[in-house]
Amino acid sequence: MSDLAASSSFVRQDLVAERPAPVTTTGFVGFVRTRLLNSPTNILLTILGLLLVWYTVVPTIKFLLVDAVWSGKDRTACLAENAGHPVGACWPFIQAKSTQLFYGFYPEAELWRVNLTFALGAVLLLPLLIPKLPAKGLNAGLFFFAFPVVAFFLLHGGGITGFGVSWVAGLLQLFADSISGVGEVLVGLSKSSAAGPLLWAIGSIIGLVGTLLHWVIFPLTWLRDQMQAAGQGPWLDFLITAVIVSAILFVLGGGARTGSRPLIASLATFAAMAAVIKLMGLDHGGLPIVDTRLWGGLLVTLVIAITGIVASLPIGVALALGRRSTIPLIRIFSIIYIEFWRGVPLITVLFFATYMLPLFLPGNFTVDGLVRALIGVSLFTGAYQAENLRGGLAAVPRGQGEAASALGLSWWKTTSLIVLPQALRHVIPAIVNSFISLFKDTSLVSIVALFDLLGSLRASFADPVWTTPSTAFTGFAFTGIIYFGFCFGMSRYSLFGERRLNAHRRN
Repeated sequence: MSDLAASSSFVRQDLVAERPAPVTTTGFVGFVRTRLLNSPTNILLTILGLLLVWYTVVPTIKFLLVDAVWSGKDRTACLAENAGHPVGACWPFIQAKSTQLFYGFYPEAELWRVNLTFALGAVLLLPLLIPKLPAKGLNAGLFFFAFPVVAFFLLHGGGITGFGVSWVAGLLQLFADSISGVGEVLVGLSKSSAAGPLLWAIGSIIGLVGTLLHWVIFPLTWLRDQMQAAGQGPWLDFLITAVIVSAILFVLGGGARTGSRPLIASLATFAAMAAVIKLMGLDHGGLPIVDTRLWGGLLVTLVIAITGIVASLPIGVALALGRRSTIPLIRIFSIIYIEFWRGVPLITVLFFATYMLPLFLPGNFTVDGLVRALIGVSLFTGAYQAENLRGGLAAVPRGQGEAASALGLSWWKTTSLIVLPQALRHVIPAIVNSFISLFKDTSLVSIVALFDLLGSLRASFADPVWTTPSTAFTGFAFTGIIYFGFCFGMSRYSLFGERRLNAHRRN
């Protein structure tokens, strides 16, 4: 048996021959082998891609960098006969028009205000974008609430003559005057209409409602008039507003039973507001007023884009929740609002907000042209954000809300702490896509006489000092780089946020 086993065993007498090295699947060589040249179709596509790069990217780099003119005082520096070679980009034109492209016709002596606004915005925004930095709540409050007010007084200028009491009294008085005006119009129409008695009755009732409102708000308007007559500036109004608001927050926060933290936070906020008012001199007229018709360039683009982005998201959240509401009136209003604004082009919205809206306002009430455009853009974008968020709400499992209800959470806490965060996480790509689209659509405000970045660029082409064959191409290339930088930055950060918030879904 042992002889049979020995005879059937095999023992190699020489070394095994060397085998070829395994195919490289990592690194640059592996990428080329497995992604670009792994099939005849991919080889053909790779060749076509290289040809596309050769005929597009290479000429672009040559135009922007190699054949570009970098210095000069007028158009003669960007002419081929003076440069001695085919001229590409005329960068001296961008240098000469940089102020107009970034600030429009903002007074040169006041440009520090725009630069300070940009610096404050960057200082407050960057900590919000870095997840590991602390104090996100305070930072968000400063960026979304304090910064817009400071930016308004920095960019526009002017001061304040009143505060909360005067502002509320003025709005209520305007509302009461509008109702009384409608009643007077109907009574006037009753004298020349076939339905005169009916119009007279309706107008009289509406006028009576307006009169009653005037009497209801009379204590508030009387207090406003007395404060203005006292000549104390906005400080007395500021003190009364601080006392009223702090007392309300103290009572709503539970009073002495739950501690005085809301009261301390309110007093600290009003103290910070007082410091800002005093520092900027808002109680003595503030900075010189710069009319918004002088604004332009990148300033207007950023103001419209940032305002639209910040304002449209809360509007979209409210409309998305309203469309899912069980209250018929809220649900129907939300549906009508969303479908109306989604069915109207943005150009029409801007045109209506600029030229038609003043016709519906009282004669003594005017709204700045830029503010009208901001309102129109925010309302328009809010409708699209509502549909994005409604898709995210529909993607949240129903069991999440049921589990919250089982734990005894209220509807507000369930929505704000459980349902809405998950919905926002689901629709980050759609939301950022809308933001990018809005940033590019700001160029449409040029139809309502607002000079954004592209509008200022087109206006700069009218200068005969810089009329060359490459001026227009250089200008559009420069603005394209700016648009690409902002849009690409938003896109990459959205991918970063999406990966971070969806870490539990990684394979």
